[in-house]
Amino acid sequence: MGKIADNQHPQLTGAEIIWATLAGEGVDKVFGYPGGAILPAYDALRKFPIHHILVRHEQGAAHMADGYARASGKVGVCIATSGPGATNLVTGIATAMLDSIPIVAITGQVGSKVLGSDAFQEIDITGITLPITKHNYLVTRAEDIAPAIREALQIAKSGRPGPVLVDITKDAQQATAPFNFEAAAPAPYRPHPMLRAESSSIKHAIELIKAAKKPIILAGHGITHSRAEAQVLAFAERQQIPVASTLLGLGGVPTHHPLSLGMMGMHGESWVNNAIQQADLLLAFGMRFDDRVTGNLAQYAPNAKKIHIEIDPSEINKNVRADVALIGDLKEVLELLLPLLPKNSDTNWLREINAKKGDAAVRDIINLPDNGHLYAAHVINDIWREAHAAGRAEQTIIVTDVGQHQMWEAQYYKHDTPRSLITSGGLGTMGFALPAAIGAKVACPEKDVWVIAGDGGFQMTCSELSTIVQEKLAINIAVINNGFLGMVRQWQEAFYDKNYAASPILSPDFVLLAAAHGIEGATVNKRQNVTPTVTKSRTSGKPFLINFQVEKEDGVYPMIAPGSALHEMVRRPQKDPLLETAEDE
Repeated sequence: MGKIADNQHPQLTGAEIIWATLAGEGVDKVFGYPGGAILPAYDALRKFPIHHILVRHEQGAAHMADGYARASGKVGVCIATSGPGATNLVTGIATAMLDSIPIVAITGQVGSKVLGSDAFQEIDITGITLPITKHNYLVTRAEDIAPAIREALQIAKSGRPGPVLVDITKDAQQATAPFNFEAAAPAPYRPHPMLRAESSSIKHAIELIKAAKKPIILAGHGITHSRAEAQVLAFAERQQIPVASTLLGLGGVPTHHPLSLGMMGMHGESWVNNAIQQADLLLAFGMRFDDRVTGNLAQYAPNAKKIHIEIDPSEINKNVRADVALIGDLKEVLELLLPLLPKNSDTNWLREINAKKGDAAVRDIINLPDNGHLYAAHVINDIWREAHAAGRAEQTIIVTDVGQHQMWEAQYYKHDTPRSLITSGGLGTMGFALPAAIGAKVACPEKDVWVIAGDGGFQMTCSELSTIVQEKLAINIAVINNGFLGMVRQWQEAFYDKNYAASPILSPDFVLLAAAHGIEGATVNKRQNVTPTVTKSRTSGKPFLINFQVEKEDGVYPMIAPGSALHEMVRRPQKDPLLETAEDE
């Protein structure tokens, strides 16, 4: 549609209002799948400058909107019809909720006059999604569509981000109403009142920081959401405080920075977990003390005071009691703190931590040994090495699925830039990687996007290969194929007497599967072929799938057993063939 003059408020259908509102908000990409209750909207789509990406399953639409949001920092938008179309979005909405990702899901609904009658494809999607959205709406009038969508977009990205659902009845889409974009603007967002520099909490925090001899910064996903990377780095450097990262916090502080320790938690680095247990002060920056980070709470960092900087007040004291809570946007809080802290040049604590790495620092060796077997760690390390050698490291986004390969990626790929790792953390959603990578590539077409998925999770959403082809997206796909549901198998080995019940998985020939979708591929089972094939994929300018046939019964180490403390790690076997020179990790 042409530009509407400011003094004119044309009569539009509700369907047209959906797109006019999204376009007015700057949305130009949506991911969706049509159906009866949303057909009026699809009929009106041709009038607006919005590109629609047709998915193969609605779950893929939600994951694509999620990947788009994580890669771009914008709100991702997905759309589906009523009934099964809407319920197929639920897993993706829950994934976004647990990882604080701003997406808006728009669903069609049956006509308002038959609501509650169990009409064909009627389901109470607002009731279903109430626990997994920041907010949701049922819109039954055309005049309410623009205000609901504009407010939904604001809620999704404000404060602690998250998903919002807007359910619009079919008759609301078909009816007409005046469209006034400006009048539909939501009330200004009012953040939680910021603490003042002279407050007792700020003063107490400064006292704890000055007194600490063994402080550690716990860097979470909130650093990226707040765009506080520079402030966190300045704070760490000014105070000489080492930084440990959560899985979703990787990239918030460059991995190669001298103060960066690596990942903490269940499969984190041994020296990181031990340092946290020995610390006298933890500074939690935009993280929520998830159970995968803390281990046994009763034994978590027993000697440490805790300063928790968090935008969501509900996270304060939820899992770990904070000695000082600074509620507000991380970037703004750090900008308050930084001028009030004297510079600290004491590096004794950092040297103590580094001295304890020993052979466990083998992950820092740029070339893992090749003993004739192909391991997932080889593959991931070599993908990083190839990107680094080609000068593309800062222009590469890795999107992982969930499982062993996800943890190996976190350990063996070095993330130095924010938004370079996209992965499902809180919900742990298998099938996430492929559709989320499509969203990331749509958001950042100039970047190299890699899918790293296991043979199990990949099969859950591999139908989206056709979406890649239809959209002409040059996405690199690495399937880590070990013939098992790998993390399940590892737990069965460790805790269920190697009873591999239902964890061996039969897979198709992934290269032939890719070819059926029109995608070139290759199988790699030797280390020497990894880098040449990775280079071929990255430089092809087209989608490319690599089936990496890796060792079947490899494990991720360290590993913290359920109920164990952070320092009670299961270590890699001493005679492990992957790292023949490493006694431990």
